[in-house]
Amino acid sequence: MGRVIVGELNARRRAVLAIVVQEYIESAQPVGSRTVVEGYGLTVSSATIRNEMKALEERGYLTHPHTSAGRIPTDEGYRYFVEHLLPDGSLSEDDQLMIQHQFHQVGLEADQWAQLSAAVLAHTANMAALATPVRASQVRFKHIELVEVRQGLILLVLVLHQGIVKQQMLSVDGEVSQEELSRVSNQLNHLLAAKTGAEVAAESGELSDFGLRVIEVVQTIIERESRASTEHVYREGLSYILMQPEFASTEDAQQLVTVLEQPPLFSSVFEDVRQQDGVQILIGGDRAVEPLRDISLVLSPYGISSQATGVLGILGPIRMPYNRAIPLVRFVARVMSELVQDWYG
Repeated sequence: MGRVIVGELNARRRAVLAIVVQEYIESAQPVGSRTVVEGYGLTVSSATIRNEMKALEERGYLTHPHTSAGRIPTDEGYRYFVEHLLPDGSLSEDDQLMIQHQFHQVGLEADQWAQLSAAVLAHTANMAALATPVRASQVRFKHIELVEVRQGLILLVLVLHQGIVKQQMLSVDGEVSQEELSRVSNQLNHLLAAKTGAEVAAESGELSDFGLRVIEVVQTIIERESRASTEHVYREGLSYILMQPEFASTEDAQQLVTVLEQPPLFSSVFEDVRQQDGVQILIGGDRAVEPLRDISLVLSPYGISSQATGVLGILGPIRMPYNRAIPLVRFVARVMSELVQDWYG
């Protein structure tokens, strides 16, 4: 890639760069000056456009394969296009209705929301998609149910604020009536509402020995979830991205699959995304992580800032249709945020 010269582009060069990027995204073929002139009805000669393309190449926004006279965008060219030339777009009403309908069918577990969001993004964009379940800044108690399975055996069902449901069997000496189990459940639901593991441990109230034992179990589960460091990443749509010409070779395809099968690669990227607002575009991984250099990510946080957040987005070749990917990710993130707000409300 050529040296990038800092400075604003004039109107004609901006127009030429936008045309080259859009044409290359559509065709995956180098774009020649004749295509720019004839395809867009410009009132200048091909020679003039060639000069503008050369100037853009000198500034590092375009390059050309050795076997072709046409130009293709560089990472810097895509970046300038996304930041300065891409018009604000919105998702079509039909797409919005379709996506909202699918989310209305999903259950109440955050993992289901994340899995569905990845599937919706992949299917709608025809690209690979990633999503993480919502993660609370602190794991907190939400609800508990105690159910008698048989004499001497109790099922504890614990719901945490981020939608995680945990079940554990408790053995007890003698018989505990369902009426007593319901009474203890109600007492704990009132006493432990929205408390962290440490806050749960400090509670005793006027509990029976059985109630105190349940509190110990609840504290253990919450603290275990708080220590969990591996973030699950749902991945969908690998077949879509493998059909792109950038990954036509077996070697390139295998490298892409390897990247997608290593969630830790995305950990630092996701943490950065969580700290920002709105859709973020990482072109060529923005060089943050070397294995991501051949792909772009259109990502967004969702949820409630500083309380409970997840990350979702689209992964594809750098030659990605950003004009569709960005409003799609923005809309799905908004839908997911509304689900999280309803849950925490």
